[in-house]
Amino acid sequence: MLGLASCVGPSRRTPPPATPSVPASPAAATALEAGIRAGPEMPALDDQAIGRAYQAFRITCPSLTTREDPSGLTQPDDWQRICGTIIPHADPANWAALMRRELELVQIGDGAAFATGYYEPEIRGCRTPQPGCAVPVYRKPPDLLEANPQTGERGRGRVDESGAYVLYHDRAAIEQGALAGRGLELAYAEDPVDLFFVQIQGSGRLRMADGSVMRIGYASQNGREYVAIGRLLRDRGILQSPISMQRIREWIAANPEAGRALMRDNPSYVFFQELTGPGPLGALGRPVTARVTVAADPKFVPLGAPVLLTGMDNPAANGLWVAQDTGGAIRGANRFDTFWGAGEDAARIAGSMSSRGRAYLLLPRAAVERLRNRFAPTQP
Repeated sequence: MLGLASCVGPSRRTPPPATPSVPASPAAATALEAGIRAGPEMPALDDQAIGRAYQAFRITCPSLTTREDPSGLTQPDDWQRICGTIIPHADPANWAALMRRELELVQIGDGAAFATGYYEPEIRGCRTPQPGCAVPVYRKPPDLLEANPQTGERGRGRVDESGAYVLYHDRAAIEQGALAGRGLELAYAEDPVDLFFVQIQGSGRLRMADGSVMRIGYASQNGREYVAIGRLLRDRGILQSPISMQRIREWIAANPEAGRALMRDNPSYVFFQELTGPGPLGALGRPVTARVTVAADPKFVPLGAPVLLTGMDNPAANGLWVAQDTGGAIRGANRFDTFWGAGEDAARIAGSMSSRGRAYLLLPRAAVERLRNRFAPTQP
């Protein structure tokens, strides 16, 4: 568990000048629109949490110096000192002091955080179709495009027989054979429900009959909207909160036909690739770390940046995390998906994680100072 040794409290030094907040938009599209405020002083953190976060941050820190930040909060040069000069030569034992010296806590919007959980599931599978093991695990199809080739407009789709650019096949069409016979099968799963939940997690492990394991990771998605079936069960009055992954699976097992229809109410479909190195891989193409990585919306969090969750009603979510991944359902300010690794404990924690509290981003001081200057009130 990533725990705080002490909760965020009053600052023990003179507070910095308050960062004026940007008036919040009813439908903020980025962190700048949601509003930015200076956070408190960095709290004391558990040594193990600090060590894990440091090792994860080292992995994705270089990406911050080269990628444009869609949130508008930082620029690549802001991260150059810490990621290019300090981190490669730093002593992990000094990481807490480095954070306090180089980074500041910033609150996005009202700071009210909501965190769920994900993990790397293991299901039964096979590399070639066998009796009782014939549910295709598909690679990314070559006709799945990222943009309209005629207009350049972004958005996943395909060119149909008439030459029109249309939405890609949805889950129901794919499960009914839209991709069959094209040689796109990466492997096969025994149970379609198991594969559905691997798609929700974005990566997983296929355990073969001979005991070998094939690790699969996210390759692409069909561009269709992600629909949370747990929310559908609640909205339809079938299940009442709290709704966990375990409860959803139990309901599907007890209602197989209705369960198949329910899964197809989520038109989103994930395509996989085999992973042969470290992983699973996050949105930056680098390995994610159990109990440290969070998925976040890159329009509100610079991917690769540290995040502090505190005061969460599930204490397991408290602590220092690193935004190294994204997710189809992870949208908006202060929305996070915590990664718990593999195994039964990971499945239990991730499946029941639904926690509210507060979130702060850790940003370079140069970026925070620029934000202060940008939004400082004009003097008469």
